[in-house]
Amino acid sequence: RGDGHGRHPGKAPTTLQDAAERSGRVFGAAATQVHMEEADYVRTLNREFNQLTPENEMKWETTEPARGQFNFEPADQLVAHAKKERMKVHGHVLVWHSQLAPWVNEITDRDELLSVMRNHIANVAGHYRGKLHQWDVVNEAFDDSPQANRRATIFQNLIGDEYIAEAFKAARRADRKAELCYNDYNIDGINPKSDAVYAMVKDFKRRGVPIDCVGLQGHLILGSVPADIRQNIERFAKLGVNVYITELDIRMPTPPTPEKLAAQAADYRTVVSACVAVRRCKGITVWGVTDKYSWVPDFFPGEGAALIFDENYAKKPAYFSTLETLNKARRR
Repeated sequence: RGDGHGRHPGKAPTTLQDAAERSGRVFGAAATQVHMEEADYVRTLNREFNQLTPENEMKWETTEPARGQFNFEPADQLVAHAKKERMKVHGHVLVWHSQLAPWVNEITDRDELLSVMRNHIANVAGHYRGKLHQWDVVNEAFDDSPQANRRATIFQNLIGDEYIAEAFKAARRADRKAELCYNDYNIDGINPKSDAVYAMVKDFKRRGVPIDCVGLQGHLILGSVPADIRQNIERFAKLGVNVYITELDIRMPTPPTPEKLAAQAADYRTVVSACVAVRRCKGITVWGVTDKYSWVPDFFPGEGAALIFDENYAKKPAYFSTLETLNKARRR
């Protein structure tokens, strides 16, 4: 965004976005429209990040709450803000079983659901054609069983295995230029679930199904960053897709202590180092601007402090380890 944010000739960049940009990458945050009236929130978002992911505003329950009735207003506001600040936008998400409009789950006919899914993608991705850099086309389609089966969602149960490929084809028809990503959690390291995703991506590439990227969410727990995260990123990259860390946060038992914050900083360093070591790992997004509004405490009571800015927007040790690691990255 070359507008002088924290940039001095010959000196290391002093913001995350400038440090990331220098190595040819993005450093993003999930943002929510309801907090955009808060000055500290907007100031931090604008200063540090060169990509924005709408946290909830592009999910089906918001964009098509009733059949054939589309509501883009909340997402449009975030996209307009990103454009004004010269941030890229990562669209999230076209097809997901959660935060789905209730009417979709009432469909009982395969062909009807396939038509509804294609229509939703055509309208939502079509509305943002030319305005987004990536789409999470399908999110969390594999379960957490040892076999990493396809998750038993309305889409899987009615349409079958091909619904994912059909969603990607529909997204490509709607937007020829946006990168199309598959996104999931617990696929950060090499394990049965990431193996299943890997096999799917390999199959899609072989069959010419349009897939451009894989999103490793990165919802991690203090002290448990997979040791093989870099090797996992590398194997996906070798399939000819870009890789993004899409929803990074590293939660800890609260309250935070200096020791836990130092361990968290080391974990962030590990994840960021793994990405910048692989040419096709093109960016990292943290799932929220500040601990104040993180999703973690609501879903994991007694845990939190997962982001790089605390509840008062102060930079945590993890911020500095992340900045330092980005600044060490070679341009690729």
